[in-house]
Amino acid sequence: MFYTYIIYSKTLNKYYIGSCQNIEQRLQDHLNSRSKFTKVAKDWELKYFETFLTRSEACKRELQIKKLKSRKYIENLIATKG
Repeated sequence: MFYTYIIYSKTLNKYYIGSCQNIEQRLQDHLNSRSKFTKVAKDWELKYFETFLTRSEACKRELQIKKLKSRKYIENLIATKG
């Protein structure tokens, strides 16, 4: 399984969108400064994820969300995940 995910930092008041195969390990990477963009904060929280069968699908979805450049869209995704 592959994932597209959204994490959030209260300190930065920013969202980060990514894709990976192991979502738990990837979150730990973000929390332990193993990502250039996210290393400036230590309070990243997983807010949303989608599951895919292939890496290609997860990457396509990641790019789709990033291209929108819309905080409103991201917050709507998070709000409707239940």
